Amino acid sequence: MIEILTYQFAQNAIFAGILAAIVCAIIGAFVVVNRMVSLSGALAHISFGGIGFGYFLGIDPLLSAIPFSIGASIIIGYVQEKLKTDPDTLIGIMWAMGMAIGVIFIHFSSGYAPDLMSYIFGNILTVSQNQIIIMSTLVFVIAIFTAVFFEKLKALSFDEQFMRASGMNVFAYRILLLVLVSLSIISMIKLVGIILVIAMLCIPAQIAKRFSNSLFSMILTSSVIIVVLVVGGLLTSFAFDLPSGATIVMLMGIAYLGNILLPIKTRR
Repeated sequence: MIEILTYQFAQNAIFAGILAAIVCAIIGAFVVVNRMVSLSGALAHISFGGIGFGYFLGIDPLLSAIPFSIGASIIIGYVQEKLKTDPDTLIGIMWAMGMAIGVIFIHFSSGYAPDLMSYIFGNILTVSQNQIIIMSTLVFVIAIFTAVFFEKLKALSFDEQFMRASGMNVFAYRILLLVLVSLSIISMIKLVGIILVIAMLCIPAQIAKRFSNSLFSMILTSSVIIVVLVVGGLLTSFAFDLPSGATIVMLMGIAYLGNILLPIKTRR
C-alpha cells in the first residue's frame, strides 16, 4: 500500500484530493445553507458543454469549461433575479442544454475524445500536472474571493431581505456565489466526474452542519471531514482496485447515513 504512494499518479491524486477538500469545505457550506444542491447539479452538467468545446478546440477541457460555466452562472443568476422564472424549470432546461451542447461539440470534434469518461464519472488517478496547476489556481481564486466577500456572502445566505433593505447589490453577490460554485465544480470534475460532483459539495457540509453553530465552524469541520473521506476513499480504491471517484462518494454516503443515525442533537 505504501509503495504506491511513491508513484507520481498517486501523489497527484492525493494532492488533487486535498485541493478538493479545501474547495468543498468553503463552497459546500454555502451550497447547503442556501439550499443550492439542485442548482449545483445543473451547473455541473452545464459545464459539460464547456468540456465538449475543449475537445472541439483541441485544448484542455478544464480550461474551456471555465468561461463556459461562468457565462452560464451569469445567465442563470440574471434569469432568476430579473425575469423571476420558476427556478425548477430553469434548472431543468439548463441541465439538459449543457449536456446537449457538450455532445454536439464532441460530435464535431476530429478523432476520438480521449479520457471523456473521466470527466463524466471521474478518475482522480488520471489527473495530470497541468490539471493540478489549473485546480490550484481555481482553489486560490475561490479562497481569495470567499475571504474578501465572506460577510456579504454570509448575509446573502441568512438575511437576504436585510441586504436589500440596506441597499446592497444582492444580484451581484448572488452572481458571485454562482460563479464560485461553478469554479469549484470544475476544480473537482476530474476527481469524481460530473455525475458525482454534487455529492462532494453537499455531503461533507451537511455532516458538518450537524456539529457546527456558525458558518465558519461549519467550513472548518467540513474541511476535516472531507480530507478524511477523500484520503480514505483513495486508499480504499488503491487497496481493492476500485474506481476512485465512486469509492470516495460511496464512503461519503456511508458517513452521511451514519451521521443521521447517530443520536446527537442537531444544532440549528
